[in-house]
Amino acid sequence: MKRRSALAVFGAGLALTLAACGGGGAGTGADGGSSSAPADKGDITVGVAMPTQTSERWIADGNNVKAGLEKAGYKVDLQYANDDIPTQSQQIDQMITKGDKVLIVAAIDGTALSSQLSSAASAGIKVISYDRLIRGSKDVDFYVSFDNYKVGVQQGTSLLTGLGLKNADGSEGTAAGPFNVELFAGSLDDNNAQFFWDGAYDTLKPYIDSGKLKVKSGQTKIDQAAILRWQQETAQKRMEDLLTSAYNDGSKVDGVLSPYDGISRGIITALQNAGYGGSGTKMPVITGQDAEIASVKLINDGVQYSTIFKDTRKLADQAVTAATALVEGKEPEANDTKTYDNGVKVVPSYLLESQVVTKDNVKSALVDTGYYTQAEVDAGKAS
Repeated sequence: MKRRSALAVFGAGLALTLAACGGGGAGTGADGGSSSAPADKGDITVGVAMPTQTSERWIADGNNVKAGLEKAGYKVDLQYANDDIPTQSQQIDQMITKGDKVLIVAAIDGTALSSQLSSAASAGIKVISYDRLIRGSKDVDFYVSFDNYKVGVQQGTSLLTGLGLKNADGSEGTAAGPFNVELFAGSLDDNNAQFFWDGAYDTLKPYIDSGKLKVKSGQTKIDQAAILRWQQETAQKRMEDLLTSAYNDGSKVDGVLSPYDGISRGIITALQNAGYGGSGTKMPVITGQDAEIASVKLINDGVQYSTIFKDTRKLADQAVTAATALVEGKEPEANDTKTYDNGVKVVPSYLLESQVVTKDNVKSALVDTGYYTQAEVDAGKAS
């Protein structure tokens, strides 16, 4: 974590470069760029509300955003809520009371913060929704995230590729099926879960309709597949239940759509306990997301098939850049002004690109870019 935080400090200084490569970023550079920063910048505090420290991804996000903001000259109030909605609400209330100038919020429940955001707006405090869209409020000023529908498409496509129904170049594969697959979704209180599901299901549906894929459990609705709070243990229990109820006739699971690496590890545990991955029973093709180091090792070892790498160093850079624009009274530059309707308004957004990672490109995508070292990948643990 210390190494990636240091990279984020460096990355914040490159925000203009990243913005130029992506066709324009959310305003000017986080280090001041071509605009003049307020003279009292060091007196401005930015509140950063992150959902949990149980996921290495959110620890890295918090560290990277904090380091980038401090590099840009701001004071930072970073808080983690341990996946507890009242705790996060209270933390944001305290940030407002203390007079934080901008709030960067990765919500636990995207519908639970309307009163806090209303108070922030009344106090002239700007709000950036970070990766998870805050819903039901007109007081969200900007959204930084990845193209989450495309993430779902990438997950669905990687499942098809792993099964041999598609080739790596996008052409149709030679496998005929039918393949038994099961579908998992994220937490329904996270707006991104629906985008991931829609992208993946839209990709898989033609193969389900043609009979090349068979969801043997019959559970093809998001509310049937959803895993509350993205919890690994909940995913393991659901996979165990599916094996007991739908695969008690000697049939085998060939593939599992998983939207997140923690969920994937729960699925893998259930499958391994049922004898998959041992002699004579290969592990199904299993997708994931976030390139968590434990799952990257599983991919490198041939246990998990794929993950989606979302370079949160770049996401942190965009959050810092947007915060700087808002502090300076400017509109952050968006590259999407149509997609993210939170039920009250379409929130102007800056979306970043994600990347499918399999065993074939772990080194080029994650090691060569400095996200992990080879030693960390080999150990399955960040230093």
